[in-house]
Order: sequence, then C-alpha cells, then structure tokens
Amino acid sequence: MTNTELLNRADVLRHGRTPFVLATVVHTERPTSARPGDSALVLPDGTVEGFVGGTCAETTVQLQGLRVLETGESLLLRITPAADTGTEGARDPVEGLVTVANPCLSGGTLDIFLEANLPPALAYVYGHAPIARALLDVGRVLGLDARLASPGEPLPPDLDVVVIAMHGRDEETVLTEAVRAGVPYIGLVASPKRGAAVLAGLDLGEEQRTHIHTPAGLDIGARTPAEIALSVYAEIIALRPKVARAARPAAGSAAPQAVTENVDPVCGMTVAITPATLSLDRAAGSVYFCGPGCQHAFADDPSRYAHA
Repeated sequence: MTNTELLNRADVLRHGRTPFVLATVVHTERPTSARPGDSALVLPDGTVEGFVGGTCAETTVQLQGLRVLETGESLLLRITPAADTGTEGARDPVEGLVTVANPCLSGGTLDIFLEANLPPALAYVYGHAPIARALLDVGRVLGLDARLASPGEPLPPDLDVVVIAMHGRDEETVLTEAVRAGVPYIGLVASPKRGAAVLAGLDLGEEQRTHIHTPAGLDIGARTPAEIALSVYAEIIALRPKVARAARPAAGSAAPQAVTENVDPVCGMTVAITPATLSLDRAAGSVYFCGPGCQHAFADDPSRYAHA
C-alpha cells in the first residue's frame, strides 16, 4: 500500500467515523527494514494496514496503537533492541515518549509517531430558524460534526448531542426518541414555561425527563441566535465528561475495545490478543506469539519455555 493509498484509506475511515491510529516512522537507526516516512493504520480490531517494519515491529505498533485508541492520546513510540529500557511500554521521563524493548529486532531502533484519529462529537440540530443555523455554525467552529437533522430520521448509535430549535414543531417525537436512544446531551431551546409544558406532555418517566436540558444552555444573558448557540455549547462543554463517548463507532464500524494482552513465552514481548494474533492451544490455555518465528520455536520444544 503506497502512502497515497494509505491517506485515501484514512479519509474513508474519517468519513465513516471509524477511529484509527496513523503510525508514521519518523527516525531510524540501522539496521531496520523501515525507513522514515513509512506509515500504517491501526484499526480498532487490531488490523494493521501499511508498513512500519517487520513482524515484530508491527506487533509492537499494533499493541501501542490499540492503547492509543483507548486513551485518545498520541505518542512517540521508540522500539529498540536494547535490554536496559526499563519496564516494557513504560512512559519515559520525556513527556509523550514510550520506549519498548523489542528483542526480535535485527539491531536497529525505530521512532514511530502514533497519531490518534478519533471521530469528533456528532451533533444533530433540528430546526430551520436562525437559532438552528447558528447552532450548526458555532458547533462546526468548535470542531463538532454538527449536522442538520429532520424528525423521523434514524438516530445513529454514536450520536453525542441533540439540540432542538423547532419552536414547537414536532419536538415531542424527537425528544422521546433521543431519550430512549440514550443520547448523552439533549437540549430543547424554549422558554422555561414552554419547556416545562413540553416535558410534562412527554410519554416518558420522571427520571427520563431529567435527561432533557431546557431551557438549553447556560444562563449568560444570551439574546441573539449566535449568543444562544454559544450558551448551548458552553453547557455541553461544562458537561463534557458526561457527554463525551470517546471513539464510539458509527453504524457498521468497529469500536475500540479494552486491549487484551499476553506475553509471548519465547521472546517476552507483550502482544495484543486479536483475531489475527498467532496462537497455540495448550491444556493450560492458549499461548500467544508476536510472529511465526516464536510460534515455531515454541511448537518445536514447549518444555524449553515452561518457565514462562
């Protein structure tokens, strides 16, 4: 896969709101098979597309890439054969640098930047009045994936925000669907009196009604549509720990899962357990390997690695 093909693939993933990590080799110390500029994508299911080195280097990038998808924090990964790098995968005193000892390397060192690419929060805005347009404009400036939605439109599973500015038209249906879908933030632009009346008329339980914010937004004395939109997003930001669902999937895409790890008994490397991870089934359980070399070595003489 060429770099152009890889970047095109990354664009497709972004468009589909699929989280991924872009791994780019930024420095090498020979001998290494990778060169600066080589790159790969790490997907939520552990798939690695592209090239950042041989099997052992790729296994390390896969594991660290899956960890990056969990945290959402980009980092610089140093893969080195040196045995004195400390705890495997430990963060160095240099902020943002993680050094991993990889005994399988041919002797060189790789520095690879792992960039987290998580989909922005998805916001549906209902309405066509100036306030709705302002909600779209301000949301996009803040980096949200703000979209104009219509009543009856299916709600995607990765929807983070619903703001209704329809001034009394079809509000009840949208509010009920959003609450039942578990959307983290639901806001109704209305006066306190009208908002309370709308809530009272919904076919929802008392606890469910508490998930709807009305009047939507913080009380900052907003008057213009842009100011009202600003107050709504200020409330969303204030509630961010509750609203954010980092790296959630769009329909049909894979979400990052908690990384399950194991240690290769032959070389001692920590590997991520994915459907593609090489393994052998033993009476005591499955044994996982960084690559075919370690798998074959173990299969030839399992007793040699009994201590592991």
